[in-house]
Amino acid sequence: MNDEHQFLESYSLSDYERPSVTTDIVVFRLRTEESDNYRQDSKSKLSLLLIRRGGHPFKDCWALPGGFLNPGETIEDCALREVEEETSLKPASLLSIGLFSEPDRDPRGWIISNAFVSVLGAEKVSFKAGDDAKEAKWFDVSFETENSDSVLTLCSGEIKLSAVLNEEKSSFGMTSYKIADSGGIAFDHAKIIAKALTALRTAARDFEMIFDFLPEKFTLTELQNVQETVMNISVLPANFRRKIAGYVEETDEYTQGAGHRPAKLYRRK
Repeated sequence: MNDEHQFLESYSLSDYERPSVTTDIVVFRLRTEESDNYRQDSKSKLSLLLIRRGGHPFKDCWALPGGFLNPGETIEDCALREVEEETSLKPASLLSIGLFSEPDRDPRGWIISNAFVSVLGAEKVSFKAGDDAKEAKWFDVSFETENSDSVLTLCSGEIKLSAVLNEEKSSFGMTSYKIADSGGIAFDHAKIIAKALTALRTAARDFEMIFDFLPEKFTLTELQNVQETVMNISVLPANFRRKIAGYVEETDEYTQGAGHRPAKLYRRK
């Protein structure tokens, strides 16, 4: 058949089995714990957003915001729409962390998920549950390796979710995981969260994405705090300032407020 028009007229997608397509979005922010001592800097915790599912499957379990791709919609548009519908938040940007396509990952059938990471600054944390989400909460994140296992712990008030994962493979700076115990987290979302955390930490090591946690103008101490919190490490201030120098520029402004000497404000180059 030499004519493409004739070929397309005789071609039928219904002749082939096709999966449904969804998105899942790991939305991070830093939660600040204010110190009682005004001379001490406040502490930050890395948090992610989960929704409590209002329907089956995994009814009442905690899951990532996400949903099914609509006709005529890009994957990125779907991800942004689903976050807004389920939480009222509007992420500014998305980082793709890959496809999750195991045949048994969703009890409803053959469903492939496209997963993304998004970061929210402090000024964008107001939200409310909507659509098919019964509730939405921020969960503080801990992700530690114990012997050969990686333990993902998510806490929000008295709610604690703890999943155990095994590292499956690592390539191109991305690590994949296999779930040993989901810890009550819906679907395969524990492994999506684990992969998102490794991607975020890799990006933070190279000073990517850490600026998204902060307002346009910030102190170098605030920026260092973001990197340390995300990567769960401590860095000598002198070393941090030497390495970050090529990524930031000074402004002519300073912080204001009692309890601290005014500090120079910077912005990203």
